[in-house]
Amino acid sequence: NISVVLMTFKLSLFRFTVKRLFSISHSSVDSKEMKKFQLLAHKWWDEEGEYAALHSMNDIRVPFIRDTLLSMSSNYHLGNPLSGIKILDVGCGGGLLSEPLGRLGASVTGIDPLEDNIRTADRHKSFDPVLAKRIQYKSSSLEEIVEESMETFDVIVASEVVEHVADLEMFIKCCSQVLKPDGSLFITTINKTQLSYVLGIVVAEKIMGIVPEGTHEWERFIPPEELEHLLESNGFSVKTVKGMLYNPLSGSWSWTESTSLNYAVHAVKAGAQPTDTPPETDIQQPSATAGTAP
Repeated sequence: NISVVLMTFKLSLFRFTVKRLFSISHSSVDSKEMKKFQLLAHKWWDEEGEYAALHSMNDIRVPFIRDTLLSMSSNYHLGNPLSGIKILDVGCGGGLLSEPLGRLGASVTGIDPLEDNIRTADRHKSFDPVLAKRIQYKSSSLEEIVEESMETFDVIVASEVVEHVADLEMFIKCCSQVLKPDGSLFITTINKTQLSYVLGIVVAEKIMGIVPEGTHEWERFIPPEELEHLLESNGFSVKTVKGMLYNPLSGSWSWTESTSLNYAVHAVKAGAQPTDTPPETDIQQPSATAGTAP
């Protein structure tokens, strides 16, 4: 029946349009932020260029992720300690963090809304046949993969990303949706303090040029207390908050007790709820096992 086919087609088109409009209007991706990074998409792997500080950050963020995950697992694969772990690298850029995680044996999916970044990441991993098998990149926002990736990943890393998103709460919700129960979320970002404004923007961007001017907006920085609250209100348990410090003279990072500048967070998504709940005990019927676990 032609009218039925036509009606079905119109309905499908309507659903697609609504879904598309929703994804455009309800997105954590900020188009203004994307334009900043598009200009630098070809410079990701210049270790002495604009992304030098991110390259050296690997010296502390990769061991932090690796050691935290190993402390939570009894399985250890010599040479490939993260073998069998599925990691989502959100805002992967040119693959600076995806590659070392892949070398540790993890199966990594790197997503970034900028196609130029993904092209750079794909080109770089192609030089290593092992990484070519372990890492896949996709030009996508986090919201766009939620439907196809519900509770898919063991780990999510969002390093130097949350200070650039348009809707942080939506971003955290999406992280929860694609993460398996008991999965780990790792975030590194910048605190919102007077010190972070002076050192992170005035000195780092305007005076020393450690990162390109205009990379960060102080208003988007997030205090660790606020981030913890957002995580916990969306089903995460925050396990670790650690301060990070960059030394521009040596070009190296170190851990510090102070979180007044950069900091790292490890949070774990709440585990799966039991599907079968035991019947409630009738309080009028005394039981010999009252007060003990079922």
